[in-house]
Amino acid sequence: LKSGIDVLVGTPGRIKDHIQNSKLELSSVKHVVLDEVDHMLDMGFAEQVEEILGFAYKKGSENNPQTLLFSATCPRWVYDVAKKYMKDEYEQIDLIGKKTQRTATTVEHLAIQCRSSQRAGVLGDIIQVYSGSRGRTIVFCETKKEANELAMNASLKQDAQSLHGDIPQKQREVTLKGFRNGVFEVLIATNVAARGLDIPEVDLVIQCSPPK
Repeated sequence: LKSGIDVLVGTPGRIKDHIQNSKLELSSVKHVVLDEVDHMLDMGFAEQVEEILGFAYKKGSENNPQTLLFSATCPRWVYDVAKKYMKDEYEQIDLIGKKTQRTATTVEHLAIQCRSSQRAGVLGDIIQVYSGSRGRTIVFCETKKEANELAMNASLKQDAQSLHGDIPQKQREVTLKGFRNGVFEVLIATNVAARGLDIPEVDLVIQCSPPK
């Protein structure tokens, strides 16, 4: 940062820290990109994002940065909020079109009903049947506690590791690398793994409960 950079990528909290510590100056920013904009403006980040943008935007100025918003899902309210940062003649580009509710035709969907006390055993059997002993499986849980308990459960016959918000970033990277490289077969995760992961050749994805 001290010697000058062309592109800065960061989380709102970290960028705000640098601004407050006078390590970052945004008055000459030319482009602003918000990735996963629905989450950025929804998950308690909106206030931080607004504060950061305040350092780069001047009300009514013609020289404000070009603003680019990206998201796979853009509810109506996102556009309403976005108007605060975009010119009146902003352009909306839709690469999804009418496919919003469609899933891949090559993917089979199954719903299985069981008691919570039976879940670990049923999961172990499903993974064995649909993913085999070497196939990759991602299991999504609602809570960190659930993820830890399932990862340690003896009913899972494959090697499993958990991934959630309490695990330090460095360890998360080690875990994901191990999963990609086939060191273990089952990744048990909270929604921290729901967006932005690129893991090839996953045979099976299990939701432990209907996603919210």
